Amino acid sequence: MLTIGDSLPPFDLQAVLADKSFAPITDQTHRGKWQVIFFWPMDFTFICPTEIAEFGRRHGDFADRDAVVLGASTDTEYVHLAWRNDHPDLSALPFPMLADTKKELASALGILHKTDGVALRATFIVDPEGVIRWASVNDLSVGRSVPEVLRVLDGLQTDELCPCNWEKGQATLDV
Repeated sequence: MLTIGDSLPPFDLQAVLADKSFAPITDQTHRGKWQVIFFWPMDFTFICPTEIAEFGRRHGDFADRDAVVLGASTDTEYVHLAWRNDHPDLSALPFPMLADTKKELASALGILHKTDGVALRATFIVDPEGVIRWASVNDLSVGRSVPEVLRVLDGLQTDELCPCNWEKGQATLDV
């Protein structure tokens, strides 16, 4: 699995945008901005919509930090759109859903489940230069914590030393 200090691999994927249109998104589309890229195993499942909807609800918090959110799975853009149209919590998502149909990005990141062949519940924070600054992976049966992703993003953006359980607005460590 790619980790801290590795470059985000190149990609060119179709996506369903906030307005439900289709468009390509590449590794260069949001270069120069902080990016939060999160993967879920499959559309039309049970844990996944709870996470995706929470990223949607907290979208303004990420935007306030000049960060873009990109969600992804190995389903097609057509399946993403059908799921958005079918699931009330996903219908108004404000971020793109990437279709990694050939599993190229998930493979390059090293986050394909070894036996099921689906993306693991992985989250990456990528800095404006395209360097991975945080990577987290959950078991397929446990949803991630969106507040923790925000907390880590806040810490990374301080470019200072942040102690255990640090939260935005608290003092950082002096050396």
